This record gives sequence, C-alpha cells and structure tokens, in this order.
Amino acid sequence: MLIFYWLRLFEPLSTALSLPAFVCDVMAAVDRTGKTYFVTGGASGLGLSVAKLLLAQGANIAIGDKNVEDGKKTAETLGPKCLFCELDVTQKESMRAAMRSTVAEFKGLHGVINCAGVGSAFTTVDKKGEPHSDKFWDFVMKINAYGTFYGSSEGAAEMAKLPADAEGNRGVIINVASVAAYEGQRGQLAYSASKGAVVAMTLPMARDLSRYGIRAMCIAPGIMDTPLMQSAAPKVKEGLLASVAGPKRFGTSEEFASLCAHIIDNGYLNGETIRLDGGVRFANL
Repeated sequence: MLIFYWLRLFEPLSTALSLPAFVCDVMAAVDRTGKTYFVTGGASGLGLSVAKLLLAQGANIAIGDKNVEDGKKTAETLGPKCLFCELDVTQKESMRAAMRSTVAEFKGLHGVINCAGVGSAFTTVDKKGEPHSDKFWDFVMKINAYGTFYGSSEGAAEMAKLPADAEGNRGVIINVASVAAYEGQRGQLAYSASKGAVVAMTLPMARDLSRYGIRAMCIAPGIMDTPLMQSAAPKVKEGLLASVAGPKRFGTSEEFASLCAHIIDNGYLNGETIRLDGGVRFANL
C-alpha cells in the first residue's frame, strides 16, 4: 500500500533537527530499514528536511555538502545512520568519491536526491548596458545543471552495480528544478536556464536507466518557506502570494520531503516533473 503523507509543519529547520513526535508516529508505518539514500545539499534547507524524514523512516542517509562545519554538525546531530561527505557538486571526482564512500559505509545505495542549488540575480543586459557575466553564468550552471548531472550519473553507476529486487528495481533519482524553469523572472536568466536543463534531462535519464531498474523523477518547487523567504519584505511576500492559487501560503520543506518519499514509494512514477507550487503561475513580475 502506497501512502502519501502530507505534512504541514511550519517550524523553521534552523530551530530543530529532530522531527516532532507526532510526525514520527505518522511515519512509523513506513519502514526503510536497510535502504540508503544520498542527499546533495543535505546539510540545510530542502535537503536537510528530506534527510530528516527518511531517517525517521529507518533509512541510512548520506548528506553531501560543501560546508564541512555545518555538514559534520548536522550528521552528528542526526545520529549514527547519517554519514557526512564533503562534496563539491561541480566536480565529478568529488561526487564519485562521495557516492563510493556511501556504498562502502552502508553497503548499498537506493536513491539520490539532488537538492544542491544556487540562485541568480543578473539580467541579460544590466542598467549600465553591460552584458550578463560569463563567470556568473558558469557558476550557476555548474552547480545546478552539472551538479545534478554528476549526482545522477555517478549515483546511478553505483546503484547499477548492486543486486536488483524481485521486480528488477534498483533505485530512484530525484532531481530538483524550479517553477523558474517554466516562468523565469527578470534577473533569473542563468537560474531558469539551469533549472530548465534539470527538467529536460530527467526524461532521457529515465529512459537511459530503465535497463538497470533505476527511475528518474524531478520536482519543480514553487515559493517555499525558506529562511531567505522569511527575511523578505512584507510587500514582496504579498506580491508573491498573490500568484499562488491556493492554499495562500508558501510551501514548506516538510511538504517537499513528503513528496520525495512518495516518489520513492510509487514505483510507477518515472520520467516526469511534478510542480509543487500551490498552483502558482507567474506573470512578468
């Protein structure tokens, strides 16, 4: 039986690393003991929320992050079933080493969730008439597009080496795009292009990996209740919420995590991008 848990928890991730007691009770119905998942960008934000949820369900988790201090502290707090791997997602060798360390530690790998990402704030031509920075374009593309490609390909290569289950399945890759892939705003040229690449690579990835019993899915979050959004001016928040069909609020990281869990559980989801956005459709803001 596949169960989709809709969680509406509004406690910021920065205030606690443990799931509330009632959430643990709800999650007890799912047992992921013996399963291992790698989460890029897992030391904070959406990635941390995914790590917390899967750990609560009994899984082993490896979090890959460039921030060594935060990553180590997070892993220590989450307990012995959480491994921290220092990771630069822009470097294939770093990703390969992290994936292999995970397999060596937990004797398996059943999924990769590519949460590492970065935003942008450059227009095609700025107010001074200067064109978009090549350096910044490359920076955003390397983290968002190449980072997802490396996480997916290196993770899939490790999963393909492992025994399949009774149905021939080995695991799942969950890529993280953004609604900006479809409705990018001013200043989001590089960001929208990079997230569009993440959406575009998911279907051919699913087709490529079907022979190994590995699925590939993508989530395109809308406006999420992140620390950055919490610090925005009230007028900015009001303007953004006006574009949300409903419910009239920002999405939570826990809702993102619950969708990741559903994708893991629903074996017939493959090659698709799911918008997690409250029906938001952006005009030219």
